[in-house]
Amino acid sequence: MKPRLSRDVIVLGLIAFFVMLGFGVVIPVLPVYVRDFGVGYVEVGAVVSAFALMRLLASPFVGRMIDWAGERTILTVGIGIVAASSALLGLAQSYPEALIWRGVGGIGSAMFSVSAMTLLLGSTPQAMRGRSVGFYQGGFLIGGMAGPALGGLLAGISLTAPFFFYAGTLVLAGLVGVVLLKPKRVQQVAEAVEQAHVPFRTVLRDVRFQAACLANFSAGWASMGVRSALIPILVVEVLRGPAAWTGIAFAVAAVAQTAMLAPAGRFVDTVGRRPAIIGAFAVAGATIFLIPFAPNIWILIIILCVYGAAAAFMGTAPAAAVGDAAGAKSGNPVAVFSMMSDLGAIIGPLAAGLLVDMFSYQAAFGSATVLLVAASLFALRMPRLRRATPEVAA
Repeated sequence: MKPRLSRDVIVLGLIAFFVMLGFGVVIPVLPVYVRDFGVGYVEVGAVVSAFALMRLLASPFVGRMIDWAGERTILTVGIGIVAASSALLGLAQSYPEALIWRGVGGIGSAMFSVSAMTLLLGSTPQAMRGRSVGFYQGGFLIGGMAGPALGGLLAGISLTAPFFFYAGTLVLAGLVGVVLLKPKRVQQVAEAVEQAHVPFRTVLRDVRFQAACLANFSAGWASMGVRSALIPILVVEVLRGPAAWTGIAFAVAAVAQTAMLAPAGRFVDTVGRRPAIIGAFAVAGATIFLIPFAPNIWILIIILCVYGAAAAFMGTAPAAAVGDAAGAKSGNPVAVFSMMSDLGAIIGPLAAGLLVDMFSYQAAFGSATVLLVAASLFALRMPRLRRATPEVAA
């Protein structure tokens, strides 16, 4: 029988769509909303960073929460926290309130993202992990593409409307999880398909897990850090184009990445995690180095599309490798894996800005190249695993 995605994977992909749809609605509006409190750009940046910082600080505790209450419960509670914090952010009467509620949302986001990935990896056979992660990420990408456009329309009604819309999509996502996710612990699901619990100390020493963490850190630095922080400025100040070009370039690249998710998932499951990480991170390192040399917006879009295609593999293979290394009960390993991306996303923009100020755009994008190539080379240490036999995920 042809392998198929489990119901839990499909439900998690649907939840990811609703979560990212609302997140995408809020992101373009948030800086403008915060500026209305009469604060400077540093304070605006602090509100943006508070979400990622609290995600990073909360992630180490989520694994223990999952051990105590289960993935499904922590996922639902996490979504509820983000929903409440978004509504309260829309009702904020002062800058400190906005800062606090945005930070609280980061805690809920950590609970959701770690528990969702733990459930996804633990309830999926090894031979289907790449495709399952790809489907889940597809929900995020499609929601993320639709969100900003909808956010612009809602902002025309009111600057607070996107925050209440975000809260609504999160409530819907939480209801989908409560109603449709199977009410059982991931360990019970996974015991039927693969190995017993692997001690966390053993996972930390596993080169597959180490390679995945380095890959996630470099991806966070390059994609969420250097790419997102510098390309909007490069478009305006170097290419002398309107700011709208950035949104167009990112949207086209996102389409390319979404289109490659299914092939990437099949490649990761049939050919292997190791070659996917080696090849994708090498290609991404080369393409991101070329970005500051782009002579016009059309060449920039082509480069970003190549990077987006590589990113489909970059998001799929490392997560599947974590599942291979951690086995059924992967809450703590997934939390560490998630933290590495958050850490890269926090440090990356700061380091990139410093490198531009001290040296050049080329130096800033080169820092991402160094890390991406390092992840590619480190993956050479991963074992060559024989191809797993596809199983049907019930």
